[in-house]
Amino acid sequence: MLPRRLCLVPLLLALGVGSSGGSGDGGDSRRRRLLAAKVNKHKPWIETSYHGVITENNDTVILDPPLVALDKDAPVPFAGEICAFKIHGQELPFEAVVLNKTSGEGRLRAKSPIDCELQKEYTFIIQAYDCGVGPREAAWKKSHKAVVHIQVKDVNEFAPTFKEPAYKAIVTEGKIYDSILQVEAIDEDCSPQYSQICNYEIVTTDVPFAIDRNGNIRNTEKLSFDKQRQYEILVTAYDCGQKPAAQDTLVQVDVKPVCKPGWQDWTKRIEYQPGSGSVPLFPSIHLETCDGAVSSLQVTAELQTNYIGKGCDRETYSEKSLQKLCGASSGIIDLLPSPSAATNWTAGLLADSGEMIFKFDGRQGAKIPDGIVPKNLTDQFTITMWMKHGPSPGVRAEKETILCNSDKTEMNRHHYALYVHNCRLVFLLRKDFDQADTFRPAEFHWKLDQICDKEWHYYVINVEFPVVTLYMDGATYEPYLVTNDWPIHPSHIAMQLTVGACWQGGEVAKPRFAQFFHGSLASLTIRPGKMESQKVISCLQACKEGLDINSLESLGQGIKYHFNPSQSVLVMEGDDIGNINRALQKVSYINSRQFPTAGVRRLRLSSKVQCFGEDVCISIPDVDAYIMVLQAIEPQITLQGTERFWRPAAQFESARGVTLFPDIKIVSSFAKTEASGDTRATGTAPKSSVLEEMLHNLDFCDILVLGGDLDPRHECLELNHSELHQRHLDATNSTAGYSIYGVGSMSRYEQVLHHLRYRNWHPTSLETRRFRIKCSELNGRYTSNEFNLEVSVLHEVRVSDKEHVNHLVVQPPFLQSVHHPESRTSIQRSSVVPSIATVVIIISVCMLVFVVAMGVYRVRIAHQHFLQETEAAKEAEMDWDDSALTITVNPMEKHEGPGHGEDETEGEEEEEAEEGVSSSSSGSDDSEEEEEEGTGRGRHGQRGTSSQNPGKSTWNTAGVINIWK
Repeated sequence: MLPRRLCLVPLLLALGVGSSGGSGDGGDSRRRRLLAAKVNKHKPWIETSYHGVITENNDTVILDPPLVALDKDAPVPFAGEICAFKIHGQELPFEAVVLNKTSGEGRLRAKSPIDCELQKEYTFIIQAYDCGVGPREAAWKKSHKAVVHIQVKDVNEFAPTFKEPAYKAIVTEGKIYDSILQVEAIDEDCSPQYSQICNYEIVTTDVPFAIDRNGNIRNTEKLSFDKQRQYEILVTAYDCGQKPAAQDTLVQVDVKPVCKPGWQDWTKRIEYQPGSGSVPLFPSIHLETCDGAVSSLQVTAELQTNYIGKGCDRETYSEKSLQKLCGASSGIIDLLPSPSAATNWTAGLLADSGEMIFKFDGRQGAKIPDGIVPKNLTDQFTITMWMKHGPSPGVRAEKETILCNSDKTEMNRHHYALYVHNCRLVFLLRKDFDQADTFRPAEFHWKLDQICDKEWHYYVINVEFPVVTLYMDGATYEPYLVTNDWPIHPSHIAMQLTVGACWQGGEVAKPRFAQFFHGSLASLTIRPGKMESQKVISCLQACKEGLDINSLESLGQGIKYHFNPSQSVLVMEGDDIGNINRALQKVSYINSRQFPTAGVRRLRLSSKVQCFGEDVCISIPDVDAYIMVLQAIEPQITLQGTERFWRPAAQFESARGVTLFPDIKIVSSFAKTEASGDTRATGTAPKSSVLEEMLHNLDFCDILVLGGDLDPRHECLELNHSELHQRHLDATNSTAGYSIYGVGSMSRYEQVLHHLRYRNWHPTSLETRRFRIKCSELNGRYTSNEFNLEVSVLHEVRVSDKEHVNHLVVQPPFLQSVHHPESRTSIQRSSVVPSIATVVIIISVCMLVFVVAMGVYRVRIAHQHFLQETEAAKEAEMDWDDSALTITVNPMEKHEGPGHGEDETEGEEEEEAEEGVSSSSSGSDDSEEEEEEGTGRGRHGQRGTSSQNPGKSTWNTAGVINIWK
């Protein structure tokens, strides 16, 4: 059976389709229309409406019903086939394609990604077209118009976001809130499922808050301002697809206290950087009175420093340096010095080396050696000390001796003493018997609370007999009780001065200490023959830290203020609360020390309020804060200079001697950390340490003699006193060395050290002297490096003719060294020999070599004849005076190796020639320094050592051969 389309062919031929006959193109189009009318009789058919769904970011549309077009002309070719679906509308993101022309099946798809957030649904018209009567789209017929409605299906691609990045609320303590605040999040998805927020959650754990599904935050317990003033919690949100928020939001809840009178907006910890000057303590403080009717206010700011050093931060220089710094008169005697070889009586006491504080536990005492303090103190003298003392144990306390001068043996008389008894300070002074045998004032009593308050206080007793005055912390106190006694009759019994107890030499089986002191002492001094002025006393006990007021002129009217002497207590008083607030904001802390004591200083602010005619007035709590003084930058003190040099013997013997440290430099530096610019490797700037120079004072420099003390019979260290006095420094000299002390700049110490000289009257017996310098700041708190200096003596030895010849014969390397004039020494030449002089020296040496060679040859033939010929040859050919020949050698030379026997021989020759030693010329002085660091090792280098370390030999016009090591 033939297909249907083949059966239509005869019909078409019968109708004349495809016949070549006709009348041209007009006839063809007429025939086609006729054919279309006969073949393509029906329009395509589609549904009247379609409903579709497309998922966003997808291109496939699912239609209901499916897109299918039918044509009743089927199965006629073209006329019964579906060729296209067309969409009517402007800029629609969809297109319809035919999947099967015969079946009419089609598909609707998106031309570009569909975004639900831009448009949720689309509606448009679609029509189907058949294929007409041929392949040229001729005579197509279209279906009726169908409506297509498409909904875009949402994808949960967006996370919730909060409308505000942070929320803040203020609540009053002690209340439960239903809602403190509400947070709100949104979602940009288009569907209700994904665009709605279904839940909120508090991320921060262990907080007294809860949140509901609407974002309302409430507290679950009563909040306390004292317990916690602020809460910071994180909150997140979830959409109905359970997608969490992209970023949590911060909720800050400030707890506001129930209005209580008190100081507001102050910081408990205040940091103080050394060298920062005056730092405000309460820059924002103000008083909250809660509408109280306040008529006047008194505020007391107290800086508590009693646990820092001796009551506050003071200079920690030695007592001698402090006395010098404050301009005290000379002659002070330190009774509690640092233990040393010269001051060893404090070695057995309990001491804090940092502050030089000595602690007495009631079992210790120290004997002051005879000669330290003169026996006769005269009618004027001063005793100073720092003392920290508490109440004495027991009902009837014994005397606690601070200072006592009593009989050493036989008797138990106290000539003068300072002691504490029942919290009273007593000074005993028994005058010696003279022509007036009458009662005289002998005991002076002071009753002060500070004596037993366990705090540090500075005491000065000025004696101008019969008047005795006590200064405590700069304030003057007269004795409340003065008792008289008989003078002490003269005797030949020696006296013993003690500290911390009194020596009982009589009335006991064995002399011993008694009346022990319980407490701490420091800087106990005595100055015979002189009273101290009020200015010096104030300087010695002055604190270097305290309270201060910035800009006194801007305090405002009606403000009264008062400082105590040490500026540790400030009292302010006024009627206007605003003026008091502004005045208190100007209170500051200052520490004038360059290197203050690091640590905590407690600070207390107390207030007294008066109200207008009310029985009950508001109470203001105290403010307790503290100042943290940070650690100061520690300096590195470095001594630099020449560490070794040589000088002729004549300079050691001269009146000026040898200057030891002509070029010494004192430099102080500190390490400063800086960030470099290279951040490529780690992303953070690496840090590097840079040394920066800093300036500060020194308080002593010790010059020690190494290798044995100085022999005062023929050597000493000297320094002009004028060099010290004009720079306000002092010094002590001994056989062990020289000590320069006093507070002064580093440049002052440099200038003084430049003038320190060493003298030796017998340098022939000296080869080397070694010295060491070490400097200090703040009584040893910061010390320098140990700088060592070695000084050597250059000797000039005169020898005989025969010895000249022997030396020249056995040391050809020294002669050869003339042809190698450049030395490997590190010391640069201070003088240059002219070229003409060099030629003369070379010619002279060559002539000498020739003469020596001839002499050696003749010695082998006949010794006696050789001597005569040699003398004649020298007189005839050389024409120089051999009696003036001298050889200069270095006595520091150490001979080693195979030539040991020859070393001993030549050593004996040098000892025999020591009587002919003379000073080297200034011209050879520079050569001595230059050649010492050279490569020559000794005069016996012909056995292998000199080839590696050649020496030098020079010839001068005076006929002197200088041989240097």
